Amino acid sequence: MSSTVEPGTRTAGHTDNSILIDAPIDHVWAMTNDLRSWPDLFTEYSEVEILAETDTWFRFRLKMHPDESGRVWSWVSERELDEAAREVRARRVEPGPFEFMDIRWYYAPEGSGTRMRWVQDFRMRPEAPIDTEGMTQRIDANSKVQMSIIKEKVEAAAARSGEPER
Repeated sequence: MSSTVEPGTRTAGHTDNSILIDAPIDHVWAMTNDLRSWPDLFTEYSEVEILAETDTWFRFRLKMHPDESGRVWSWVSERELDEAAREVRARRVEPGPFEFMDIRWYYAPEGSGTRMRWVQDFRMRPEAPIDTEGMTQRIDANSKVQMSIIKEKVEAAAARSGEPER
């Protein structure tokens, strides 16, 4: 986790987190890129609405569960999948309190499992309720939590799919 200063610009937030998932890469890729299942995969999302899609590109609206004050945060993002490279590029097109938010997901085989990595670059608007450094810490901590939950769910599904039919 870090914030970087780019010449002539304000501080940009940057996080880089990864986790090893004990499941084949095809299984991890399929499960984590099934946007319609994200409310079941992530604990923070209550709803996903696909607005437009092709085989490899999606525009979608994500809604979070209400925060402590009852507010439901929502935004539109785009996500482009490159299955051959095992990479995903995403960005918020309705950035809300962010000036920009770019996210890259990487998947790589590692031993008998899959290394899933999320790299996020962003900058908060000056009027946002939290500054870039504060949001960097929040995103970094939450990414670790969500990755752990996803790991458990993907591994459990992989174990079930490997069981013989009864």
